[in-house]
Amino acid sequence: MSKASIIRKAMKGMSKTRLNWKAALTNQARAMKLWHSHAPRLIPATLLSNLFQKALPFVTLWFSARVIDALLAGNAEAVRRRVIMTLVVTAILGMIAAILNRWYEAEKEAGQIVPQKILSDKISSMDFADADSQHVANLYSQIQQTMNWSGRGLFQVPENLNQLTSALVTILCGAVLSAELFLLPVPDTRLTVLGHPLFSLALVILMVLGALLSGKFSGAVGKIWTDYHREVELGNRLFFAYYEMDDPSRAPDMRFYRQGEIMTRVMTEHNPLSDRAPIAGLVRRKAAPLEALSQGFTLLVSVLIYLFICLKAWGGAFAISSATQYIGAVTGVFSGISALLIALQAIRSNGETLENIFELLDIPNGMYQGSLTTEKRSDNRYEIEFRDVSFCYPGASSNALSHVSMKLKIGEKLAIVGMNGSGKTTFIKLLCRLYDPTEGTILLNGIDIRKYRYDDYMKLFSIVFQDFQLFALPLGENVAAASEYDPVRVKDCLEKAGAENFLKKSPAGLNTWLYKTLNQNGVDPSGGEAQKIALARALYRSAPIIVLDEPTAALDPVAEAEIYEKFSQMVEGKTAVYISHRLSSCKFCDEIAVFHEGRLVQQGTHDALLRDSSGKYAELWNAQAQYYT
Repeated sequence: MSKASIIRKAMKGMSKTRLNWKAALTNQARAMKLWHSHAPRLIPATLLSNLFQKALPFVTLWFSARVIDALLAGNAEAVRRRVIMTLVVTAILGMIAAILNRWYEAEKEAGQIVPQKILSDKISSMDFADADSQHVANLYSQIQQTMNWSGRGLFQVPENLNQLTSALVTILCGAVLSAELFLLPVPDTRLTVLGHPLFSLALVILMVLGALLSGKFSGAVGKIWTDYHREVELGNRLFFAYYEMDDPSRAPDMRFYRQGEIMTRVMTEHNPLSDRAPIAGLVRRKAAPLEALSQGFTLLVSVLIYLFICLKAWGGAFAISSATQYIGAVTGVFSGISALLIALQAIRSNGETLENIFELLDIPNGMYQGSLTTEKRSDNRYEIEFRDVSFCYPGASSNALSHVSMKLKIGEKLAIVGMNGSGKTTFIKLLCRLYDPTEGTILLNGIDIRKYRYDDYMKLFSIVFQDFQLFALPLGENVAAASEYDPVRVKDCLEKAGAENFLKKSPAGLNTWLYKTLNQNGVDPSGGEAQKIALARALYRSAPIIVLDEPTAALDPVAEAEIYEKFSQMVEGKTAVYISHRLSSCKFCDEIAVFHEGRLVQQGTHDALLRDSSGKYAELWNAQAQYYT
């Protein structure tokens, strides 16, 4: 797409109404309810702060006019009283306004995490099948990209409320102080027309119209930037990629393959804010003229306000002291109306992003949660059976698993092997109920697992995924996955997992922070050390069924041998499911299940499977045999 076509598309989109006012205001109200549920003090802090902050200048304006009245009258005592009154009242109101503003700023800062928390809570609580889908990934990416470009979305909702209430308070206060201006007659016969109600009405209409036009043009300038977010998705992603280049793990590749030069060139070509970017053309062609029109109408209305008030004062309608009050008040009404329109346009413009957010938040959890509690058995006698289970990923054209039937025997160590794409990981996802079968049934002690409470069923498993994640938290909290834990148990699990040396060299023991993300004294575990810590975490959970997905992939041969020697001790009394590409590591398991192209093609002991020379297991074993000798 050429730059010219991008500009035309953005300008066309800028003029198109995507949401009506009712929908936009409904979205704003719903978003405010979300905010209130997470930050209940922010809304009252916003309202009270704006009330005192915006009313204070008008109170000062009124008292100042009264002081000038006394000065013009030559009444020294009245001047003294009014000056004291002005100082006392404005000081009290100023302190209250300052306190309320500090409260508002504190609540605003504390609420910075609310938008991300709302989205994160939804992602973490929705069905895994939805969270893992491309649709949700695209929707979430679009929400994040829009937020990063223009701040639109949940972040803008409190600011919209702030601007809206600020404008309304300004309009109300200005109207109260200036209402009398349009009702006072003009004694001077040459200027009597200025006091006529129809003249005042016409002038009010002109000022309101000017304020509306000024606000409309100013709001349109902001809309150019917010609507342009669709065109800068690539550039926005490049910004993040560019600034993540300082990740130490990338340093070797960055140097060796000169990725910095490549990234700089790509970033230069796709910089959404360069003077050659389409947005620059939009600013020159559209934003600049609109901003000029906005300022022009502001100036025109200001001239009308000053001319009308000065002429009316000259005609004897009121004292010169009142002119100061009226000029400030009417100007406030004008600026308030303009700000009100800008706030409303921001609410309407933000509505589209809120629609995307609500689409994400409204995705229902379709997975049946069940009501049965899993039996708490001290003997860990939990038997799981796959009965003719098939599964097809959403949107896929063929099954990832087809007609799998097998039992996980109590206390048995089961190895799952097969080539990439054979269905091993899918089997584990179904076992742990991250997905439900497309066909067939999975049973726990003879009962369909869908009848159990979802969170209760999940507690039966300790899992070490191949792409596990450790947290930038202290070592003990990483192992326990909790802030409060039993240090003796944590140390025991680290020892069983072969990580006792890492613990010994950790400067603060279990209180040693992992990584330097949150603590400059944090330590970076090697890949093998991290894998042992993840294994210790699974052991600490002490679930009756332990699932290990390539638990030794990052370990050296010696460390791997040590883990295998301790494996029986680690999983003593538990049912263990072990996934591996290294068939030599499967010999210690009681049984081996061989998957191929989504089907369970063989099942038996290592020796029995090897005796079937035509079987898939023997084929895989012989392919790797050269590495075992």
